[in-house]
Formats: sequence, structure tokens, C-alpha cells
Amino acid sequence: MLYRFDGKQPVVGKDSYVSDIARVIGDVVIGSNCYIGHGAIIRGDYGRIEIGDGTAVEEGVIIHAPPKDTGKIGNKVTIGHGAVIHGKSIGDHAVIGMGAITSILSEVGEYAIVAEGSIVKLKQIIPPKVVAAGNPSKIVRELSKTDQEIWGWVKQLYIDLAQKYLDIGMEPIGN
Repeated sequence: MLYRFDGKQPVVGKDSYVSDIARVIGDVVIGSNCYIGHGAIIRGDYGRIEIGDGTAVEEGVIIHAPPKDTGKIGNKVTIGHGAVIHGKSIGDHAVIGMGAITSILSEVGEYAIVAEGSIVKLKQIIPPKVVAAGNPSKIVRELSKTDQEIWGWVKQLYIDLAQKYLDIGMEPIGN
């Protein structure tokens, strides 16, 4: 569901799927070919959120912009189930693992992977093309070619899933 708040309303790009049980509020721009999963909450109430093309925001994710600032999420980013995003930016093709947290004003570089359950702390910067894990997140290794191949496949999987939801929808069944 999309909600107008304080005179601002979400804008959703072509061929993007937003679950009817997601909540997208206020100053939010979602690019084309995105997947916004069931139960996701994207709050553009006191800041702006920009989500690039081909990005997957999986089930139960919470995204909130920094106050009076813009939270930028790049193209073909994967944000895993239950993650909390409150950072300043996430670069193109990055992966935020399930249950991970990006805290206020943090930055995650292009193609970086933040492992499941990890915490990117206040103002922390994760550089491009690394894998970071832990609390607080620390670089554990450089990104491999295999990482890029696997995650490229997953990113396309969610672009295709968004289109399938748009094409065939869901059909409620009796309780």
C-alpha cells in the first residue's frame, strides 16, 4: 500500500511490484523493475528515500531515511528478509544480508556484501567490492567472481519475480 504523508507521496517506476501488505509512506521514489516484498515498511516521513532500478526489498525489511536527508539505495541492490536500513547510501549491486542493520548515516559501497545479522554502525563506511560481517561489521575478504555470479543470478530472480507478481497476481483462498 502506498500512503501520502505531509503532502508527499510515493512514486513507483515501471514494472515494479509493491506488495499490498507492504507500507510505502511519503517521500519515496522506487525505480523500475523493483520487488517490494510482503510486510516491508519504507518510511519517507522526515527524509527522502530513493530506490534504484532492479532492487529487491525482501519481506519484513524496514527502511527509514535519515532526518532531513536522503537515504539512497542504488540499482540492483538486494536487501534480505528482516533487514533494517537507516543508512545514508547503499551502492549499486550491493547485498544487505537477512537481519542485517545499516545504522544512521552509514554507507555501503558498490558490490559490497554485508553478511546476515551484521551491523554497520553509525557513520561506518563499508568500501566497494568487499564482504563485511559481524557486530560491528568488519571486512572479512574481497568480493570474488563467484560472489558476483551468484548474486547476479539472485538479482535477476527477484526482477523476474516482480514481473510474475504483476502478470498473474495472488489469489486469496478461503480460510
